[in-house]
Amino acid sequence: MRETAASLAHAGPELGKPSRIIGCMPHVLLIEDDVSVRDGMELVLRRHGYAVDTAATGEDALALLAGPVGTAVELAVLDLMLPGIDGFEVCRQLRAAGSTLPVIMLTARGDDSDIVRGLEAGADDYVVKPVTAPVLEARIRAALRRAEPAASARGEDHAGLIIDRAGLTVTKRATPIALPPTELRLLLELSACPARVFSREQLLQSVWEHDFLGDSRLVDAAVGRLRAKIEDVPARPRYIQTVRGFGYRFGPT
Repeated sequence: MRETAASLAHAGPELGKPSRIIGCMPHVLLIEDDVSVRDGMELVLRRHGYAVDTAATGEDALALLAGPVGTAVELAVLDLMLPGIDGFEVCRQLRAAGSTLPVIMLTARGDDSDIVRGLEAGADDYVVKPVTAPVLEARIRAALRRAEPAASARGEDHAGLIIDRAGLTVTKRATPIALPPTELRLLLELSACPARVFSREQLLQSVWEHDFLGDSRLVDAAVGRLRAKIEDVPARPRYIQTVRGFGYRFGPT
């Protein structure tokens, strides 16, 4: 059953208080074809202090992001089941164009294949509808924090992979590598302690800020996307090693 605007907008006594989040009026693009769900989410986000643009189709969303609105948008909330170009393809096109815009995908059901496809397409996080206002807003705040500049100010050379923690850039053999915020945070977390093994649960807490026993697929999918960008042969990773039964560690080997 899809949410109604009224049910989504009901979020308790704290709803009217603007969230203390990054900057002033964080700008969200909400991409949802169901008008009642879209209106309810827009109302919730505006009451939490966000600036919101909306799109009902993938085509409209891509057109908005390619225009003046795209320079202001800080995060997209993207429904997977859209008419025309679906959410999977929207996400793929954004990443293929080099966009590092944080993307939280909405799925109408907890279907494993949909979730995995969305994460592999480049989404940073997901929520299953019907979603409550506090959960949606918490996921958005966490994604925006991942996009904040890091406080550390030290550049590092890891066997040809240059990680500039001050400038938040990654280069390999003098070629810049564009990483969305979640993948960049994941690389910064792993590379901060080379050779240390991080469990998936630790990475969920430190990178995604999930304070519960969350979904390890978020970590595995992000590692897979990151390997595809920084490894010479992703199937034989040099930088991000899998420690079977435990998690991941940063090489290089």
